[in-house]
Amino acid sequence: MPDHNIPFQENTIIVVFGASGDLAKKKTFPALFGLYREGQLDKSTKIIGYARSNLTNSDLANRIKPYLKYDNQNESHKLAVDEFINILSYIQGSYNSNDDFIKLESYINSLDNSSNVKESHRLYYLALPPSVFIDVAQNLKKNCYPEDGVVRLIVEKPFGHDLESSRELQKSLSPLFNENELFRIDHYLGKEMVKNLIPLRFSNIFLSSCWNNKFIDSIQITFKEPFGTEGRGGYFDNIGIIRDVMQNHLLQVLTLLLMEQPIDFNAESIRDEKVKLLKSIDPINVNDILIGQYTKSLDGKKPAYLDDETVNKNSKTVTYAAIPLSINNERWNGVPIILKAGKALNEGKVEIRIQFKSVNYGVFKDSARNELVIRVQPDEAMYLKMNIKVPGVANRVSISELDLTYKDRFSSAFYIPEAYESLIKDALVDDHSNFVRDDELDISWALFTPLLNYIESPNGPNPILYPYGARSPNGMAEFMKNHGYVYESKENYQWPMTTPEKINSSKF
Repeated sequence: MPDHNIPFQENTIIVVFGASGDLAKKKTFPALFGLYREGQLDKSTKIIGYARSNLTNSDLANRIKPYLKYDNQNESHKLAVDEFINILSYIQGSYNSNDDFIKLESYINSLDNSSNVKESHRLYYLALPPSVFIDVAQNLKKNCYPEDGVVRLIVEKPFGHDLESSRELQKSLSPLFNENELFRIDHYLGKEMVKNLIPLRFSNIFLSSCWNNKFIDSIQITFKEPFGTEGRGGYFDNIGIIRDVMQNHLLQVLTLLLMEQPIDFNAESIRDEKVKLLKSIDPINVNDILIGQYTKSLDGKKPAYLDDETVNKNSKTVTYAAIPLSINNERWNGVPIILKAGKALNEGKVEIRIQFKSVNYGVFKDSARNELVIRVQPDEAMYLKMNIKVPGVANRVSISELDLTYKDRFSSAFYIPEAYESLIKDALVDDHSNFVRDDELDISWALFTPLLNYIESPNGPNPILYPYGARSPNGMAEFMKNHGYVYESKENYQWPMTTPEKINSSKF
């Protein structure tokens, strides 16, 4: 195992509620293992799975083992798997049973007592649907809240369905756990490139100087998935792409991208600036959006959204949306900001695209615009599109890029944690910087709820139909052009450029 300084308390107890579910199996337990493998969990840590399913300790281990990421040729990694399995245990229990939570408390106390722990240190992770959040929170506060100790509660999204339900959820949680004990997890805030936004912006003076409406012409934040709702149609039909991705993930990225510089790295200083930015966003114009729903692929091999048996055949649920936002402050006034998200598209990626103003005078007034692109996933990267002189005797200018691709710049020795790993580690060390505060949540729902009410009303708009595997719905290029984005199609530029352009010098 790597030799790291462990910055948090020994003998921590981590309880994963919903331990038998997909989220815990595919995300929570693998993240905990990743931390353990890299020496970021002390070996004295104990992890308890809790769920209604009738499982043994071995059953739980066998369920999660295929999802643990490690190098099978690395002896320390293989040892870490065995050690990690040994710190796991499982308790079967209901989420609304007083007796079952008393049983859980008794087991936690036995672990603490066996290690002579005087101050219990507990992290409760709710990998659960919102319908049982309150039952679990009430039982934890009543039966599993130590008189001498530290308790932190991680709550998974969705944090409500709209503004009203979000406030009801918060109203129920706030008497039980204070804001310092609550960690509302949005895993996009744990992604490496999103965590890079603050140092990128504020430690590079040339970027800080031009990060405003005097130099930037448009901003896009794009989320694309190459698959549909396979297996999740019934769930997604009540959610839609705006709730699933935009109101939370993309809006959180936007706040870090555009907020003012915090006075320090204190979590509340960062979250204060995010809230200020959210408050300055104008109400969404419901008549200036583009929404879509996917149909069968052109070759007929991929099903339409409505082909899913769990989906209402008359559903107008949105699987693609492009939503312009306007920020009413001195820095960003007049800069169109477009959030785009869709399923069943031609590729999978999440990226931020910042297009700078054109050179509108002088000998290079027809040159392509600079663009800074931040690839959040896959294959983390940043590249800045630049105009350069092509080698040769003529003064021909072409587009190239300053390219930072992480897998090329950083060797495999660099450990890039998964998003859930980063956030669980932050919760363990009581760092709220990358978690959603209650007022952030309230403002974000207040922004999107009127739009959702309009789209989902009986007389709401019909989504544009687009084939599974399309780049976007018809009309998207024109929509982007109308909102300030300029396509540089004449250059036929594509990133990454693998080889220099071949030039016939006789042309010149």
